[in-house]
Amino acid sequence: MKEAMLYQKLEDDKVKCAVCNHRCTIAPGKRGVCRVRENQAGILYALTYGKTIAAHVDPIEKKPLYHFMPGTWIYSFATMGCNFRCSWCQNWDISQSPKPDEPVLGTDITPEQHIANALEYQCPSIAYTYNEPTVWVEYALDTMKLAQAKGLKNVWVTNGYMSRETLDAITPYLDAANVDFKGPNDGVYEKYCGAKPEPVMENLIYLHRAGVHIEITTLVVPGVNDKAEGIGKIANFIAQQLSPAVPWHVTRFFPAWKMMDTAITPIETLRMAEQIGRDAGLKYVHVGNV
Repeated sequence: MKEAMLYQKLEDDKVKCAVCNHRCTIAPGKRGVCRVRENQAGILYALTYGKTIAAHVDPIEKKPLYHFMPGTWIYSFATMGCNFRCSWCQNWDISQSPKPDEPVLGTDITPEQHIANALEYQCPSIAYTYNEPTVWVEYALDTMKLAQAKGLKNVWVTNGYMSRETLDAITPYLDAANVDFKGPNDGVYEKYCGAKPEPVMENLIYLHRAGVHIEITTLVVPGVNDKAEGIGKIANFIAQQLSPAVPWHVTRFFPAWKMMDTAITPIETLRMAEQIGRDAGLKYVHVGNV
């Protein structure tokens, strides 16, 4: 573990974490919403540092990124924890672990070793993915700095709920991001994820203006965000607040975690979303998981 970045010490040994927009106030001996940032006697520690729970070599299109270094392989790794609790999470076994009183598991791998692995497997880029990289930003950022120095590109696959302070820290080293955007102002984030949409929208605008290559993914879940009106709001936000050239991935839901009894997204719903995106003026709309 490592002392966390971006936190404030408060009275009575409490601390206020500032890596994401939850901005948790954490009492001594307790952890934040992510369950991997712990207050130990008034010092906030990142329990994930150096603890890799998954590492793979993937096609970059799996992130999904279709318009950034297409046809290449990307070295990908993750730790435990997440600042969301999306009911449909495909990687819930690592994102929703550990429990608040359990240790963070993983193989000890240094940032230097991740760089060596990426070079050995001839991957021109590294993805911080599978769970939310914001909650292990210290580990990610140290790796990103080394990657940039070696000429490797850095990619985040993220829910976009990081704080402005975190964005300021990572953006100089961030080349591309796929941001999961579930829908604006319709209650989906509050009900299913334990968050709010506004910070995600603000961060998308920030990343776009900073020149980071962004692609957006919306998992279309039956009964959650599959209505034409809500889908249209997402498409119009991308076209009007970002750019018609920002790629949008509308992907098919398959039952997972707390939504095992929810039906698979009908192809017709995805085609509807695709058409809505094109009608909004989006240049690139990709239907995925079909």
